[in-house]
Amino acid sequence: MRTTWTFHSAGQLVFGRNAADKLGDIARRLGVRRVFVVTDPNLLQAGLVDAVHAPLSEAGIVIEVFSGGEPEPSLRAANAAIAAARDFRPDAVVGLGGGSNMDLGKISAVVLTHGGQPLDYAGDDKIPGPILPLLCVPTTAGTGSEMSAAAVLSDTDNQMKVGVLSNYLRPAAAIVDPLLTVSCPPKVTADSGIDALTHAIEAYTAVDNADFPLPPGERSVYQGRHPFGDMLAERAVRLIGAYLRRAVRDGADLEAREGMALGATLAGMAFSNVGVALVHALEYPVGGATHCSHGAGNGLLLPYVMRYNAPARLTAFASLAQLLGEDVTGLGDEQAAERAVAAVERLRADIGIPTRLRDLGVKENQLRPFAEKALGIKRILRVNPRTPTLEDLESILRAAF
Repeated sequence: MRTTWTFHSAGQLVFGRNAADKLGDIARRLGVRRVFVVTDPNLLQAGLVDAVHAPLSEAGIVIEVFSGGEPEPSLRAANAAIAAARDFRPDAVVGLGGGSNMDLGKISAVVLTHGGQPLDYAGDDKIPGPILPLLCVPTTAGTGSEMSAAAVLSDTDNQMKVGVLSNYLRPAAAIVDPLLTVSCPPKVTADSGIDALTHAIEAYTAVDNADFPLPPGERSVYQGRHPFGDMLAERAVRLIGAYLRRAVRDGADLEAREGMALGATLAGMAFSNVGVALVHALEYPVGGATHCSHGAGNGLLLPYVMRYNAPARLTAFASLAQLLGEDVTGLGDEQAAERAVAAVERLRADIGIPTRLRDLGVKENQLRPFAEKALGIKRILRVNPRTPTLEDLESILRAAF
């Protein structure tokens, strides 16, 4: 079957050490005069806000800083950011931090432009048109939000993470400066890094574009596996496999920080076009209930989902083993695929990611409800190379318990 695929990304990518110094010039070229910066108290205290404040100020731009960002941001935090932004009336939004802060910046730009409430835009392709220009400056190497068409919020009332997906969410510019990740603590480095690996692996092993089961009349930013996504995901897996342990072990290792920053960015470019799949569908209810970091939840679940998906993607999983540095000489695809899973399990253990759901405080009686919630997330389950039943999902969760 013929395939027709597209590729979208941030309007501009500026990558490299001291890239943040160019922020003022980038904003000025976009005709920006008033910038609303979304960040969090930790980054404010660490002095990282200065990295965006200084170049913007030098460019004559008026700045308002909102430091109410939080991990796995709640709707409450989103509404607080939106209220502060409305008072300031910016013409651009800067998201500074991990995916949580960038996602808060994204949803703020949406509501400032189109009105309503954050949940009005939940799901696929609900944003009606362009939004305020977004400039995303990551301080972790993980989520890929600086490249992606997604924003994720926590609906605390329903103990569930909610995704907003639209190509209008892609930033006008992504400024990826590895030096901004040097102060990232080891746990955050580990959680965000394995999140990036999850993105790359899910993109690389997704359903083929030709078989992507999008119902008639529906639109999606995701489209299944295609050659450009493969190219990006392969490079991302190599980089993360080579550098994640080093970045966790020594945050001042600039080569490792640069490798991880590039790996996370490439993984973001891959998954935000191809899609994420079953790992994410399971993590949304788990993370919503336990409040673990998105990366820790994904990293915990990743090997269990890989084992489930391997029969449908043996060749791809065998390739992953090599990309992760495994010697697969003389092995068949099935054995090589198991080597890939084992390599991820070792990496997970080496960087301190939890290995069992019970480690997060999950109780056995929560597994079935988690599976039921995950089964309802059709927009990402259709990216998976196998179509899981409720029993399949519960079985994966039991293996992970």
